[in-house]
Amino acid sequence: MSKPRILILLLRRDLRLHDNPIFNALCNKKTYCHTHVLPVYIFNPSHIEVRGFLSQGQESPYPECRSRVGKFWRCGPHRCKFIAESVWDLKESLKKLDSDLILRVGKPEEVAENIIKSLKQANNDIVGVWMTSLVGTEEAKEERNVEKVATKEGVKFKKFNDGSYLYEDRKNLKNPVSKLPDVFTVFRKTLEPLRDTIPPPLPTPDSLAPLPATSIPQSAPFEIPDTLDGLMNALLSPLSDLGLPGSPLRHPTGAKTAHPFHGGETEAKKRLHHLLTTGAMPRYGETRNGLLGSDFSSKFSAYFSQGSLSARLVQQVMLMFENGEDWTRPLGLAVDNKSPPGFGCGEQDGMTKMRFELLWRDYFRFCALKFREKVFSIHGYRGDTSYKWKYLPEAQEEFARFQRGNTGCGLVDASMRELYLTGWTSNRTRQNVANYLAKRLKIDWRLGAEWYESMLVDYEMASNWGNWQYNAGVGNDPRGEERVFNQIKQGRDYDNGGAYIRTWCEELRKVNGEVWQTATLNEGDKELVKRASEDGRIMVEMPLCVIEDRGGKKSHGPREPRPKKERVEKEGGRGGRGGRGSGEGRGGGEGRGGHGGGDQGRGSGEGRVGRGGKGKEKEGGDDGAEKEAVYS
Repeated sequence: MSKPRILILLLRRDLRLHDNPIFNALCNKKTYCHTHVLPVYIFNPSHIEVRGFLSQGQESPYPECRSRVGKFWRCGPHRCKFIAESVWDLKESLKKLDSDLILRVGKPEEVAENIIKSLKQANNDIVGVWMTSLVGTEEAKEERNVEKVATKEGVKFKKFNDGSYLYEDRKNLKNPVSKLPDVFTVFRKTLEPLRDTIPPPLPTPDSLAPLPATSIPQSAPFEIPDTLDGLMNALLSPLSDLGLPGSPLRHPTGAKTAHPFHGGETEAKKRLHHLLTTGAMPRYGETRNGLLGSDFSSKFSAYFSQGSLSARLVQQVMLMFENGEDWTRPLGLAVDNKSPPGFGCGEQDGMTKMRFELLWRDYFRFCALKFREKVFSIHGYRGDTSYKWKYLPEAQEEFARFQRGNTGCGLVDASMRELYLTGWTSNRTRQNVANYLAKRLKIDWRLGAEWYESMLVDYEMASNWGNWQYNAGVGNDPRGEERVFNQIKQGRDYDNGGAYIRTWCEELRKVNGEVWQTATLNEGDKELVKRASEDGRIMVEMPLCVIEDRGGKKSHGPREPRPKKERVEKEGGRGGRGGRGSGEGRGGGEGRGGHGGGDQGRGSGEGRVGRGGKGKEKEGGDDGAEKEAVYS
């Protein structure tokens, strides 16, 4: 009897069966000559805290999974829960194909070596180790390490493209990534019309080779739970302290999350189905800057971030919907509404906007591939050393207030509280928050990027860090430092009446007038806010920044020109825990690493702070830089 020929799949952020190159390739058994397939998902201690998997009384061999600059948990509770659901959903889907998803804890190369050796000892042949190639320098290092282990053991190693995006760099781009345009609009024009150039998704496999008979235990000192609840508990139990300064934030009465969704490929398809049957997708262009509710934006980003949804599947379903075809067939779901709004009416504004935003996600990925370590550098893609940033510990008190959402700026405070309590905040507020921290408080923007990494349910490395660079003026925004949001104007434009701010800042609910910033409230309202909570008192008595009101009234306070030309004393070091590095000098440090997956963002049409002390903030056009997709 011949030996079993086993193919090992090491899965990370590719948690789906549809349009997945690695699963699609399994359909060709003759080419790869395998008799069994072993799908494995690894909880990597470099990306997620794993102490909750420890056997009783044991200690972890790995350091805590914290960010390099701010020392925040790299994966906070909202994303941990979503990851657990996403993993378990794929596990259940594979069981329906008479397979399974084996869960393991450890470094990918350690897990791979243990599995290969255990299978060989049980008289199995290993015909290959496969992985999806993910964006990020940490991920690339993981792939190299696994390849070294496979090569040492005499096993073939193969990488597949990440099929969750619209385009592949080698197949679909006219130029190599090294020549990627530094302005999004230039890049977009090379691929238009998007409706016609996006490739179709790959077929979904309807069968897989069985699991090998050999059972491979999890290496000590960790244990793997056998239920979804047990998995969630293992991931959440170490995260009791999230690093929020001060007393715990209370969930405001009546406030509802805009992201009440569960993880996994099954839920992702249901979400796409819902947006089309209700008409929310065709209206996307009108609603995408909303702040309250679950349907003003697609909420695809969390699914993209874990590879539970392919952008090309979204495109295929939209195209079939526009053409009046059976668009539910790729989703495997029944039609609730045979004639939903916009069905069979061709490309509509909402669909056009959605394709445009999905392309932003691709663009940030290509930027991360092009600039590599510069993604995490304080100096950005541009290598701009002229900014004078405030670093820790100098910025500790201000940044702590930014985290808690008691800065005194209503839009920022509401967004930061919503983020902490729910793991979500809208694209519009993300842009305002990032711009506020970098352009008004002039605090090391990497702290904001890391806090978002920790808190966001939909964190995706390339989009998150690319957007923070964009708003800090060191990324690929052609207007750089001149793009300064006016959070009062933005509040009036997108939260008219202040409903969003009042939802998440209970202290401001009794204020009758505008709630854009506490510094400009009348004395009676200030007293109401101060009596409501300690955060309210701080917001009123010590606002971090007073912003000029463009509505005719001017708030008094210092508005300095953007500082320039600071000499960099030290460059960053090579790494450290979690794979990023940091420098010591005033100029900040370089960073290494990459992980996470799907949020999207964009620039706004705000103007600049004048270089003189009396300069005006000038309004600008959108210049084609709206990036909804990153947080769509």
